[in-house]
Amino acid sequence: MQQNSSIAASSKKLFIIAWILGLVFYFIDYATRSAPSLMIADLAQNFSISKEGVVSLVGTYYYTYSICALVAGICLDKFGAKYAMFAGCFILGIGCILFIVSSQFVGETGRLLQGAGSAFAFPGCVYLATKGFDSKYLATAIGFTQCIGMLGGSAGQFVVAPMLEDGFSFKTFWIGAGILCIIPAIAMLVVTPKSSKEEIEKSKNTSFIEPFKIIFSNKDSWLSGIISGLLFIPTTIFAMTWAVAFFKLDLGYTPHDAAMTAAMASLGWVIGCPLMGMLTDKIGKRKPIILLGCIGMIMMFLQLIYLPDMIGTKITLFIFGVFSGVAMIPYSVIKEANPDYVKGSATGVQNFLTFGVTSLVGPIFAKMYGNEIINVTDKLGHFHHAIWFWIIGIVLAIILTLFLKETGQKAKV
Repeated sequence: MQQNSSIAASSKKLFIIAWILGLVFYFIDYATRSAPSLMIADLAQNFSISKEGVVSLVGTYYYTYSICALVAGICLDKFGAKYAMFAGCFILGIGCILFIVSSQFVGETGRLLQGAGSAFAFPGCVYLATKGFDSKYLATAIGFTQCIGMLGGSAGQFVVAPMLEDGFSFKTFWIGAGILCIIPAIAMLVVTPKSSKEEIEKSKNTSFIEPFKIIFSNKDSWLSGIISGLLFIPTTIFAMTWAVAFFKLDLGYTPHDAAMTAAMASLGWVIGCPLMGMLTDKIGKRKPIILLGCIGMIMMFLQLIYLPDMIGTKITLFIFGVFSGVAMIPYSVIKEANPDYVKGSATGVQNFLTFGVTSLVGPIFAKMYGNEIINVTDKLGHFHHAIWFWIIGIVLAIILTLFLKETGQKAKV
């Protein structure tokens, strides 16, 4: 009995080491996702296509990412993190290296491989966290994982940009990124423990479709995915995509101030994801912290509209980003609301649903408020209406959260 306990403790430590290696994978995933925006001219010359063609090529990343989000979950449940994380990280590395070849076809292939490999990063890290940490620390681990990803995204812009300005070759970046993927890929293959005999036996008796039947038939899975999507999009679509244009054209900010102000939301997210995860683990409940974050986000948006001089806009966006860290909590909920043997698939489904909300809402916002931003006459009114668009989405998230099953530790007592 004592020997079994010792083996279990040793296995947990190995899973934590593998999780740390997975964080390196996730960091590079986000860095390679954001870095191409700084290399448009170089990539256009390398692939012998227009800048518009480069933007289209770079966007193919999300084709394979969205599809493989589901594939990654199934692979984690069927084959365990040992092989799934190795495959994902290795594929991302190969995709990065292919990106330097002076061929549009090879470049597109490389970008598609980057998306496919990256789809394994977050679900794999979450899967490893569930194996290495006690359930009462799960939300904290997931929040910290997302924090590392956001740091990678920031590094892909704020660190790479000055490097390129100083003469650092874009090809050197992609070769380095590829090597930095292959090293942890091999390390995870060596370090990560295999799935237990019980899990292997269970996976053999479960078809590839069965996990999706279980997850999609659970209303809390749908609620978790939609809530997470609604709480992600004010940051991912507004702050990271449209905010610079709105601050410049509607509020008259300089390009530099607009960029720095919009970036504060992402910085707040870096802090908010682990902080909100720690809070929900501390109180042992998920729903109260989700609701707290929603209310905080709404308050910051209302202050931005009606009391803009009360505190600086940068501080407002930073605090908003901290509160928006609750968007990660539903990732804990969907895992806790479904059986243990489909936890990998559950995270893949969560990613798929979150991405689905982004895909649906993004074009709607662009059509209603983004595309008319240059020609609108009532600049301030246009800005206010755009903010109310996101407030309504957050209110909808609050309503859906009320119907969500509480899955925290206190709910199980």
